[in-house]
Amino acid sequence: KIIGARTYIGVSARDLDGHGTHVSSIAAGNEVSGASYYGLAQGVARGGVPSARIATYKACKHFCSDVNLLAAFDDAIADGVDIINISLAPDLPLDVSDDAIAIGAYHAMEKGILTVNCAGNSPSGPSMFSIASFVPWILTVAASDIDRRLVDMVLLGDGSVLVGASINTFPSSEGESPLVYGEEVTNNCTETDAKNCKEGCVESSRVHQKVVICNINASIEVVTKAGALGCIIPNRGKNFSEVMPLPVAALSENDFNLVINYKTSTKKPEVKIFKSEAIRNPAAPLVASSSSRGPSMLMPDIVKPDVTAPGIEILAAFSPLASPSASFYDKRSVKYNILSETSVSCPHVAAAAAYVKSFHPEWSPSAIKSALMTTARTMDPTHNSYAEFAYGSGHIDPVKAIDPGLVYDTSMDDYHKIWCHESNSVANFTLLNGTCTPVKLKVTEINYPSMAAHVKLQSTFAVSFLRTVTNVGRANASYVSSVTKGSSKLQYTVQPKRLHFTSHNQKMSFVVTVKGKIESQLTIESASLLWRDESHNVRSPVVVYTGTSIFRGEGASTPPRFLVAFVILLLVVFLY
Repeated sequence: KIIGARTYIGVSARDLDGHGTHVSSIAAGNEVSGASYYGLAQGVARGGVPSARIATYKACKHFCSDVNLLAAFDDAIADGVDIINISLAPDLPLDVSDDAIAIGAYHAMEKGILTVNCAGNSPSGPSMFSIASFVPWILTVAASDIDRRLVDMVLLGDGSVLVGASINTFPSSEGESPLVYGEEVTNNCTETDAKNCKEGCVESSRVHQKVVICNINASIEVVTKAGALGCIIPNRGKNFSEVMPLPVAALSENDFNLVINYKTSTKKPEVKIFKSEAIRNPAAPLVASSSSRGPSMLMPDIVKPDVTAPGIEILAAFSPLASPSASFYDKRSVKYNILSETSVSCPHVAAAAAYVKSFHPEWSPSAIKSALMTTARTMDPTHNSYAEFAYGSGHIDPVKAIDPGLVYDTSMDDYHKIWCHESNSVANFTLLNGTCTPVKLKVTEINYPSMAAHVKLQSTFAVSFLRTVTNVGRANASYVSSVTKGSSKLQYTVQPKRLHFTSHNQKMSFVVTVKGKIESQLTIESASLLWRDESHNVRSPVVVYTGTSIFRGEGASTPPRFLVAFVILLLVVFLY
């Protein structure tokens, strides 16, 4: 299964924190029956392409250097991989010429290798312009939930039952236990510090055999160290459950306040936190609140992320050398663990790309990306903040992607021109073994499967998108266009309205024009262009929006160069 492993940090490529193992098994793990995390999420574990092989490149741990990232890319390309999955992203978006992932992925694209990259995570919740991966030669992935959620129940002494978001493998106690808060847990800290469970403010003797209330969710390690039975915290910024080192209930703001009121109004308050359980989630898939949103201020005229995929509470293999909760005090060793966010959704799409390539080994990286985007399932913008800038073209459907009908293929020459147009430091183009010519290309002009334009507020506009599609379906095929614009008041036209193909791999072009005026700031006007024949629906989002004035050319500055890794491994999938 694993046919190669390189390290660029330390002396061993062995996975010591578990995330790289988790990512790898999602992409290409073999089928295993009876997998679970202490009985939770039990079933058959199977990677997206279990017949594929894996080479791992350990390039980061907590911090990523450009040297290590580029060395890993160079080695992966030289090794002849088919797909690169890189489940890490910059802490802040970087200019193209300063972004090692963008540079490495460009080199991979030159060699016919598609790079799949996570959109990044926003711990404070959904935020427009927070996306870190935005260049067109990368397939950028958001994270969405699945139809199974893991929750825990909290029983208060007055009989109230609350539902929390945490993954607990055991209850806080067999019966109810005393509930303590604030000055009750300390003898030497202020009440505010004690309520926040600040380091040094939770005394073991005061929390022994008790459940502690903490005002901030960063206090779990302190409470675990003190030896409490459990902890109740507010759930701020995340709509999913995480593995905890001790029984924890992460409650909504209202439920957390209810617990506080119960505690302060009861003479002997007691509580029990139960082991987590699985429930059905009929609203799925919804994009995770922490999944970074587009567009990028550095490249505003492109829809990013490109697609979304399962990334919330995903069970997969895990290194037995690592703590399942990433806590120093959690000494459990497991073969499977449950993790979330975009670094987890990313290998789902890498697997889907490998699956498509196994049917079409001659396809270019951009054709594979196009197939996954134009066949993605539609998402509801009313339930996903920032619409296409949250989920891109939609939720991947790998089975449909092997027969997309039409693909938007992008030439390397176009990518060269995009680099020259977008890079702040044109001299750095030598990194890509080329030189910039006077002919440059705007992102709106690239042959991309989605279309986006940032327009000025309260100004009448007309934007056009020239696109060329390649027929990869039946030789004789006729496609008819239609535009679904929902509540949008803008005008959309497609010329020509019909495309008639007479041969396989024939190319035909069309122009989409959007006209109108947007009256409100931070407004997203969404529509879908659909090309349909007897058996294919080729869908592309068309997005026109108003944003802030902080875009390149309008006072934008380059964010600082600092990378934070979400995983330690760069995973690469090989095909037989």
